[in-house]
Amino acid sequence: MTGTRRGAGGMAALTALTLLLGGCSDAGPEPGVGGEKTSAPGPDDENAHEGGQKPEEKTRILGDGSTSVTGPQPHQPTPRRLPPGEKPPQFVVFSWDGAGEDGNRLFSHFRKVAKENDAAMTYFLSGLYLLPEDEAERYHGPGHEPGASDIGFLRDENIRATLEQLRLAWLDGSEIGTHFNGHFCGPTGVDTWSVDQWKSEIRQAKWFVEHWKTTTGWKDMEPLPFDYDEELIGGRTPCLEGRDNLLPAAAEMGFRYDSSGNGTQVWPDKEGGLWDLPLQQIPMPGRSFETLSMDYNFLANQSKTVDGPVAMRPEYRKQWHDGLMQGFERAYEGNRAPYIIGNHFEQWNGGIYMEAVENVIREICPKEDVRCVSFRQLVEWLDVQDPKLLARLRTLGVGERPEGGWQEFLAPPERREAAGTGAPSPGSEGAATG
Repeated sequence: MTGTRRGAGGMAALTALTLLLGGCSDAGPEPGVGGEKTSAPGPDDENAHEGGQKPEEKTRILGDGSTSVTGPQPHQPTPRRLPPGEKPPQFVVFSWDGAGEDGNRLFSHFRKVAKENDAAMTYFLSGLYLLPEDEAERYHGPGHEPGASDIGFLRDENIRATLEQLRLAWLDGSEIGTHFNGHFCGPTGVDTWSVDQWKSEIRQAKWFVEHWKTTTGWKDMEPLPFDYDEELIGGRTPCLEGRDNLLPAAAEMGFRYDSSGNGTQVWPDKEGGLWDLPLQQIPMPGRSFETLSMDYNFLANQSKTVDGPVAMRPEYRKQWHDGLMQGFERAYEGNRAPYIIGNHFEQWNGGIYMEAVENVIREICPKEDVRCVSFRQLVEWLDVQDPKLLARLRTLGVGERPEGGWQEFLAPPERREAAGTGAPSPGSEGAATG
C-alpha cells in the first residue's frame, strides 16, 4: 500500500491521525534504498556510511561531506554518581517529534527558549525532512512502494533551514535523535515490521542525514558538526507503534534508549538492553482519567481535530499547561522520577500547545534541583549510577515520597538494615517497575 505524499513542504498536521482517547498515540551531573538516479549508494546499503578523510585542523569530514567530526559536543554536563543519602535532581526531558524548520520557525524559536532557560532538549528528526521530494524514491519504507510516505517532504528552503537548526541545536548541547522516516501507522504501518525491516528503516534514517549533499547537490553548505553514527542513540516510533521488534533492531544498531512506550512517572529500567524512557501518564485536569504527556494526546482528548472550536482554545491551553505542571509537581515533590514530555512543531488549535509548553519550560527549568536535559544526558547520568540505588528508587510509586526522607531512604544499605528500613513499606505503590 502506498502512503500519502505531500509536496507542499510545510510541516502540516499528519494526514492520518489515530485518535485513541485517554491512551496511546503519536504520540548527578550538572545535568544537567536504493534509488537509481545516481551511482551513490542507497540508504538501505549496510556499507553506505563512507570513511572520513584525513583530519583538517580540528574537523574531519565524513563521507560526501554531509557530516563531520568536530570533537566533543559542547555544553555537556559531567555525570556523577549520586552519593548515598542525597536527594536526586529532578530531570525533565522536553522532546520534539519530527523536528523540522518550516515557515512557522518553531525549531529555531524553541532553541532560543532552551538557551534562555539553561535547557538541553532532544529533537527527533524525521529522516525524510532532509530528502528533496524529487529524490523521494530513494526511500524504501518497509512494506510500501519506493517514495511512499505518510508525512510530506519539505521544500528546499525548509530543508536548508532544518539543516541549519540541526547544526545549531547540536552546538547548543542538545541531542539529535530519530523519529525514523515515513511515519506509517495503523494496520500497514510500523507495527507490522520485522526486526530486519526496522534495521532497514534505521539504516535509511542515518543515510539521509549522512548523504544530504548527495541528494540535494548543495556542496556549498557546511557539514553537520557531528558523526550521526555516534550521535544517534535513541528515538521514538511513529504513533508509539512497532516497539516490540524495534527494540532488538535498535539494540543491535547501537541505540542506548527508546522513548516509544506508554509509561508512568516512576524511575526507569532497561528493556532489551535499552533504557526504557517512555512518555508518561499525567493528570488531565477536569477529567476522570490520565493521558500521555504529549501535546497530541491532549488534543485527541479535547478537540479531536487539529483545528477545533476557537472558543474552546483558552480552556484547552490551560488544561495542557496545568496537566504538565501537575505532572511535574507530582514528581518534583514526590519520587523525583525523570519527567518526559513530548511535543510536535505544529500550530494545532491555533498554536495553543506551543504557547503552553513554552510557559512550562520557563516555569520549571530555572527551579532549584531541576535539570532540563536531553535523553542522551539523562542516559549518561543513569549509566554511572549504582544499580542498587536505581533499584531502590524504582520501589517508589507514582508521586510517592520516600518514608523518612531522602537521607534515610537512600542511606547506605548497611545503615538502613541497622535501622530496620531496608525494604519498602508494605503499602508503597508500584514496587519495582521494569
